[in-house]
Amino acid sequence: MSGNDIPIHGEEDDPSELLDADEAAEEITADPDILMDSDPEDEDLQEISLENDSIAHFDRHTDSLFCITSHPLDPSIIATGAGDDTVYIFSSATPSPLLPTSYESNPEPGRKSLDPIAELKGHSDSVNAIAFTLPHGDFLCTAGLDGRLRTYTIPPPSSLPPQQCKFLAEVQEVEEINWVAPSPNPAYPNTIALGASDGSVWVYTIDGSDPAAAFQLQQAYYLHTASCTAGAWSPDGKLLATVSEEGSLYVWDPFGEAAASGITTQSSGQAIVGLTNDDQRFAVEGGLYSVAIAPTGAFVAVGGAEGNIRVIGLPRLSSGAPTNESPTKSQKGGGAKNKTGGAKHTGATESSTGQAGQILASLQAQTDGVETLAFSKPPLTLLAAGSVDGSIALFDTAHRFAVRRLIREAHEEYAVVKVEFVSPSPSTGNNSNTSGAGGWLLTSCGMDGVVRRWDTRGGTAASGQGLVKEWRGHRGEGEGGGVMGFVQSESEGRGRIVTAGDDGVSLIFDAGEA
Repeated sequence: MSGNDIPIHGEEDDPSELLDADEAAEEITADPDILMDSDPEDEDLQEISLENDSIAHFDRHTDSLFCITSHPLDPSIIATGAGDDTVYIFSSATPSPLLPTSYESNPEPGRKSLDPIAELKGHSDSVNAIAFTLPHGDFLCTAGLDGRLRTYTIPPPSSLPPQQCKFLAEVQEVEEINWVAPSPNPAYPNTIALGASDGSVWVYTIDGSDPAAAFQLQQAYYLHTASCTAGAWSPDGKLLATVSEEGSLYVWDPFGEAAASGITTQSSGQAIVGLTNDDQRFAVEGGLYSVAIAPTGAFVAVGGAEGNIRVIGLPRLSSGAPTNESPTKSQKGGGAKNKTGGAKHTGATESSTGQAGQILASLQAQTDGVETLAFSKPPLTLLAAGSVDGSIALFDTAHRFAVRRLIREAHEEYAVVKVEFVSPSPSTGNNSNTSGAGGWLLTSCGMDGVVRRWDTRGGTAASGQGLVKEWRGHRGEGEGGGVMGFVQSESEGRGRIVTAGDDGVSLIFDAGEA
């Protein structure tokens, strides 16, 4: 056999397997409706249409954005923290192209992200809590899953060059920090509270004059026995309410103002109000995850598993102003000792325990965890609750917390992450039925990637359940593009909403005339 005759596998065919002449001539008629076999997986493919309503964007982060805050004096100054362990400060005032470059298949030249004012590094894990101090935003505090609380000096917004956003100090007392909240108490400026994964609660005042002792420990509390999931200050900044994964609520007196007014603490010796699952009337199996104090300071609402909400009375403190003395310095960081409050008041006090510690209402209008709570500003009397089941419930606090409206699919089947009433603008004319334009509007965001705004006036029959407008741009719908938070503000008569996206992008939306 020659080299060209080397048999190949299958070359020696069986004559019985060969086509005869009739079979070879047979024609197969093609079905015009079936050009080729289809892959079953192809039947599940759907065309994805991306809408983007933003007027600007910021996309320097390389991971999910977990937190966002705005400067108290200039709300266009935004700070964000993310899973890339980085914090950025940027201005949302300058418009940019409609669509982020990362979303375009063939981006056009010149479509750029907003530029950062400052890039702040130093965390070794995700930054999941952030806040400017009050009242002037002198410091930016960042906290993360590395347990570090870091602070930076922030110059006035009118002169905010990057080189002046300087690191001041850091402290680490816990393994992970869940949240930070600035105190609005004018007698204790630049004071913040934080809640940790070990259940502890810490209150610090920041002093920029001495970096070696910048964090002045005011209080540290240890009554929670599981992760402290949320905290909120009273509107006057005198009381601090915190909740925990094990279902406890404590209301603290960090500056001793309640004690100075004659309000005594409970048997714990630290909290002026304390409730746990040991009280079956209060118990919420599955834990508490949200808290808010009414604008009047008369009661606190807490939200937890399976749509449960509890409303608890608070003591009424004197309206007398404490002497504006600087907080006493303490050693940096550790200690974790509960210092006796020393606020002094002028004039007679009008404080009373009233209904403090009493359960005023037990509510359950939703079916899954209540992740966010917000009160409207007076004279409106609404409590809004956002749930993991995608719904928003509105309760009338002036009428025994009756359900005013239940928006069952506010964010479809995706969790509602945040609800917040629009801060009303000053009233015009003689209309005494409102607290100023916009105060009845409620903004919400969810894991569907959408921001929505609702008109809360009227009852359950409100047209379209009160939906005023929605803004899209994040991927959402389980694709890693939910909205993790937002800030909203009014500038030159127009509203603006800035988001923190799970897709790593911050979008700026024009909310229209305020």
